[in-house]
Amino acid sequence: MKNSYAVVTGASSGIGEVFAKRLAGEGYSLILTARRKDRLKQLADELEENGTKCEIITADLSVTEECYRFAEELSDKTIGVFINNAGFGDCGKFLETDVDKELKMIDVNIRAVHLLMKLILRKMEQQNGGYLLNVASSAGLIPAGPYMATYYATKNYVASLTRAVAQELKESGSSVYVGALCPGPVDTEFNDVANVKFRLDGITPEQCVEYALKQMKHKKTLIIPTFTIQAATTMGRFIPQSLYIRFAGKQQKRKLGSCADIK
Repeated sequence: MKNSYAVVTGASSGIGEVFAKRLAGEGYSLILTARRKDRLKQLADELEENGTKCEIITADLSVTEECYRFAEELSDKTIGVFINNAGFGDCGKFLETDVDKELKMIDVNIRAVHLLMKLILRKMEQQNGGYLLNVASSAGLIPAGPYMATYYATKNYVASLTRAVAQELKESGSSVYVGALCPGPVDTEFNDVANVKFRLDGITPEQCVEYALKQMKHKKTLIIPTFTIQAATTMGRFIPQSLYIRFAGKQQKRKLGSCADIK
């Protein structure tokens, strides 16, 4: 581990920040990226005080060229773990939500995740090993989510892509791992950015990350923290999709307490 790095995107807060701290505790040197340099520096300073070698790379991953630049800066590093975490959401009626925010969401949640996943997996194949974890959502395991339509669609993409590539790697006998973390509500800044108030109690980022890393080491492809969310996504397989979507929409309506007048 001392000769390899753990890389965390979206490391300036929430799940990404906790992943950084936990991986530092496991002995990895860290490379952290996000848009907010001040938050990254604050985290890096804290980790370095505890003896962790830490580099920061500021990048706006909604810009394709920034994704390529970020990956290029990793070219001379051995990457042991890559946490593909950057992403955000939004809620509201599709006809009323901000299209610029949605297109940026697609750029971050899909384009950046896809591109970095491809570039880093190729690098790990050349290294003959490594772990790549995409941070998706339990939303990605549900057919559709009215009132968070774009967000659910982006996370469906991540979950589907991850499962397909994981199967390809298994069939080729690769020593590289790829998986998707699909949590339900987690108490992070995501709620504020997405303008959403969850009806279900969220777990802490620490609980989410601890479970994710444990399952990642067991090479589980889909990682779903908490029995409640596991049961909900499993039961959904046996419900007609139209009914499941209506139910999801009803739940979304009920939890949009901080959104404007959803009726």
